[in-house]
Amino acid sequence: MSVEVPVLSASPALQEQDQAAAQQQLRDFIEGHRRLFVLTGAGCSTDSGIPDYRDDQGGWKRPPPVTYQAFMSAQATRQRYWARSLIGWRRFGQAQPNATHRALAVLEARGQLEVLLTQNVDGLHQRAGQRQVIDLHGRLDQVRCMSCERRSDRAEFQGELEARNPDWAELEANEAPDGDAYLEVQDFSSFDIPACAHCGGVLKPDVVFFGENVPRARVDAAQQHLQQADAMLVVGSSLMVFSGYRFAAAAARLGLPIAAVNLGRTRADALFALKVEQPCAQALSFLR
Repeated sequence: MSVEVPVLSASPALQEQDQAAAQQQLRDFIEGHRRLFVLTGAGCSTDSGIPDYRDDQGGWKRPPPVTYQAFMSAQATRQRYWARSLIGWRRFGQAQPNATHRALAVLEARGQLEVLLTQNVDGLHQRAGQRQVIDLHGRLDQVRCMSCERRSDRAEFQGELEARNPDWAELEANEAPDGDAYLEVQDFSSFDIPACAHCGGVLKPDVVFFGENVPRARVDAAQQHLQQADAMLVVGSSLMVFSGYRFAAAAARLGLPIAAVNLGRTRADALFALKVEQPCAQALSFLR
């Protein structure tokens, strides 16, 4: 039996009362559940100046990011990654929480949050005051040695990159998602990447790259929280990546109602009890 999912859109052609109705249904959903499992994606951070990856059909807007296998297997790939990151970090590292982050922090302050699971790597939920956060894909503000597992601060690493590559540090480029930048340079062979100061190992951002597995402990912790929740709320994610989609699929198997706020198609549209197609901050503006 097919189920008609309410999809409430805020396109310019709709009347103001339709937009208000969308927010009211979302408000009723949130206020009707006391233990919300919230999953967030890139749409939460676009108002903070961090570009997203996908269009409203869930397709790539730009070339897919580097894979784990490519990064680990080739020095040239690592040089290209860190050269672009040197430029991109300047803006990414200064990004500030926006109204969406602050609205979701209200849920925790109200005692309605079971946990917030984010696919983002920007740490902006925590900077907005959120405490019950699982960073599914890690944090870009940390650098990890792939040999000895030591972590170091990305801001400090930025200083070392700039000191070793002063000419590169003067370049400008258009911003890309997750601290990347679109450099026109084709030859990255002169870019100098420091090795781990403790063991000489390869240094990588402490985030899960495409082709890399999410640490089992994070998945298990999130699944345990999902078992305790009475509903799921998806905010700003197309769920096209399986690491996020699996939680919507698990919630559906548990019989939990799922509401989503996202502009455009998601991988889990058929699972939603409610979908609001509005910008995240607008849809959640009642949370103050």
